[in-house]
Amino acid sequence: MHPRPRPGRLLAATAVALVGACLAAACSTGDDWSRPHAAPVAVGALGAGFLEPDSTPSPEATITPRSGSWDEVHPSKGYRVVLITAGDDAPTRALVTAVHDWADDEHVDLRTITAADAHDLIPTITEAIAMGPDLVLSAGNDLVDPLAVVTASHLDQQFLTIGAEVAEPTHNVTAVDWSGAAFRGEGLEASTAYDPTTFTAARCATAVRAGVAAVLTGHTGIVLWID
Repeated sequence: MHPRPRPGRLLAATAVALVGACLAAACSTGDDWSRPHAAPVAVGALGAGFLEPDSTPSPEATITPRSGSWDEVHPSKGYRVVLITAGDDAPTRALVTAVHDWADDEHVDLRTITAADAHDLIPTITEAIAMGPDLVLSAGNDLVDPLAVVTASHLDQQFLTIGAEVAEPTHNVTAVDWSGAAFRGEGLEASTAYDPTTFTAARCATAVRAGVAAVLTGHTGIVLWID
């Protein structure tokens, strides 16, 4: 007759099994960003009208893609994005919501970092870069000037700003703007009068998808105008 296992041993064995299962689950869902990661690719292709025929946008150019020409472009599985935010104004909140909704729809691995105050803006950006994401996406006008300081020193990291733009972007900084947005930093006028009411849920959602499609297909360092 075999001896019955003691309760303590059963609990220990159960705990070990649960830990192992949790670790396996974390690895399989890609939660551990320290593990090797395949370069992201665009799933799908841009539609007609995203770019002018037989043209390649010059650096810092502004293009006006046809509405919906980005709809068939999606990120590949495991796309890693860090959203950096600053401020609690209505436009920033609308952008943050749009990014989270997009990430849920596309099964993106999204992390969010919020700057606590003005002194935390550059540290927030450098923290995001250190995480090694495929894309750093910013929401909030307060981040524009700090991004101008940091991005040129990290040319291997892709950045996307929504509703704002760096005045002199390098090839790794892409922006999406529209009439009522296009904040360009302190001391620089916006391309149009700033209007917070233009940051509607639909507009912000469109801007996120258009901007990510541009980055995924290699059209970076430009401004997308989506009026």
